[in-house]
Amino acid sequence: MLKIDSHQHFWNYDPAKHGWITDDMDIIRQDFLPEDLEPILNEYGFSGCVSVQTDQTETENHLLIEHAMRNSFIKGVVGWVDFKAANVEDRLAYYKQFDKVKGFRHILQGEADRAYMLNADFKRGISKLKGFGYTYDILIYTDQMQFANEFAAAFPEQPFVIDHLAKPNIKDGDLDQWARDMQAIAQNENVSCKISGMVTEADWRAWKPAHFTPYLEVVFEAFGTDRVMFGSDWPVCRVAATYGEALSIPEAYIAKLSETEQQKAWGGNAVKFYGL
Repeated sequence: MLKIDSHQHFWNYDPAKHGWITDDMDIIRQDFLPEDLEPILNEYGFSGCVSVQTDQTETENHLLIEHAMRNSFIKGVVGWVDFKAANVEDRLAYYKQFDKVKGFRHILQGEADRAYMLNADFKRGISKLKGFGYTYDILIYTDQMQFANEFAAAFPEQPFVIDHLAKPNIKDGDLDQWARDMQAIAQNENVSCKISGMVTEADWRAWKPAHFTPYLEVVFEAFGTDRVMFGSDWPVCRVAATYGEALSIPEAYIAKLSETEQQKAWGGNAVKFYGL
């Protein structure tokens, strides 16, 4: 079965650049590079991965592109551009020379303006993606889900994917409002969802597999098996779980699906969405 990790990161650790890595996340205050991930992917039977930005600079785009050019298991790169910039179309055109650049994202979860994605200049930039065949990863917290719904509905032809289930508060078991918002977003047929980043939203020291089942049920019911994809969120997942432990959470749920549905969730949907 083809297996693709649709969401992971690389970085050369820099205290200033990676200030979001707090003291309680000390385990990831180090470099994480392709040579660290490749044996893990091999161990768990993955054919490749999609490398996603963490630093909002085009400098990082080039580092990720370089990793992808040197390592065939990196099947795609999700980078960053300034979508508000007057020359955003030129920047998007520039990246077409790199076959492994598949899409872009902005760290919306970190914006003081929670409706940043509805900014007219930002939307103008997003409107240029479809012409180049690029995808867009929506990185938000739950308080931004209603804005994300409006955002996705404004671009019905643009492929979007929600990262990390929009980061529900699994630690406290908050479910109802998140579920309603997730069901609403899923009504947009251009939106997919990554089964990723769950362990970091749970109690890092005391989570149990059963804590995640209600959230997986909501996502699979809302999006169906054609619009979900697995992502490890490695190495960020390491603050709460090993790669194998993070993998085991969706693994138990997906195992209940038909073989065809399993193939979609593990790899087929990611290949189709990103054009890998």
